[in-house]
Amino acid sequence: MALFARKNPPAFGAEPVRAAAGAAAQTSLINQTIGFTSFWDRNQAIQNATISRARDLIVSMVSGLPINQYGLQWVGEEYEEVPLPGETWMSRPDPNVTRQFLLAWTTDDLYFHGKAVWYVTSRSKTTNFPLSFQWLPMNDIQALDMSSDIWPRSSNQLTYNGIELDMNNVVQFLSPIQGLLYAGWRELEIANRLDTAAMRFATNEITAGYLQQTAGSEPMEAEDLADLAAAWSSARRRNAIGALNSAVEWKEFSSDPSKLQLVEARRHTMSTLANLANVPQYLVGADTGSGMTYQNAVESQKQLYYYGAKPYIDCLSQRLSMDDILPRGRFCRVDVSEFIREPEMEMGPEESESEPTREPA
Repeated sequence: MALFARKNPPAFGAEPVRAAAGAAAQTSLINQTIGFTSFWDRNQAIQNATISRARDLIVSMVSGLPINQYGLQWVGEEYEEVPLPGETWMSRPDPNVTRQFLLAWTTDDLYFHGKAVWYVTSRSKTTNFPLSFQWLPMNDIQALDMSSDIWPRSSNQLTYNGIELDMNNVVQFLSPIQGLLYAGWRELEIANRLDTAAMRFATNEITAGYLQQTAGSEPMEAEDLADLAAAWSSARRRNAIGALNSAVEWKEFSSDPSKLQLVEARRHTMSTLANLANVPQYLVGADTGSGMTYQNAVESQKQLYYYGAKPYIDCLSQRLSMDDILPRGRFCRVDVSEFIREPEMEMGPEESESEPTREPA
């Protein structure tokens, strides 16, 4: 089924229940309390190396995981999970792309925007449950019933590139973590300004300094001094050797290049952005401040899972297990057990048998 081929395709279940007037008023108040729009967009934020590295680590973990289906069976004292054959869409939700691609860019939207959208492109003729999906980029999605980019609930009216969507075929993922573009706009702006300042220093081809008239020489007017400085700078860019007469001396600034490049400030910003992205600092090359690094690969995977990827994995698993996707009594899981061994999954990150190795700072 084409994405917008039919206005009213077969819907699963009844039409969405419209909220009462009092509930609508309450929702309006909720929207107003979170009314905020970031002036940063995804394409700007990804230019930051720390944000890009953290994004790639999280996305590569989530997108490489399989989707498995389970049921629950009562065994006398508790329910036991029973593995079931997967639905056809669990191996390839979108027939036109790989599962890795779909999960990767869905996680990307959750990471930056705190929400993501799929559209049901086909359904079973017998059960009316979805058979395939298509990912819709959040940059092209607009919620007509929301007053901000931070959604306090699922939207009831979405448009994609200006075309209103049939909400019966829309699957919305809401992250438990606020989108990085909205939670971290201040840190992103600081990092951008520091990088811009460092870039200005890096593009300066000559040593920073100034020209000074020698004692006893005829004073020069401001315009003449400006012309002299411009000519000196232009000549130095073309040739490494410069020439001055006895009336002018070159004074070089005795500044530490690391200070001019704002090395310490930028290093601190890397740590701040790693915290913002919920990724351990050592995984993105940021200074941990204590000289502690983790050499064990399994330990690194666990840290990335628990602190960075788990919220998005749980978000995807729980949304795809809801009653509009699977029959009641079944659920699916973006299964991390094949990525991290089960004995280590049963322990929290604080209970790991693997101890960090300290190296000299």
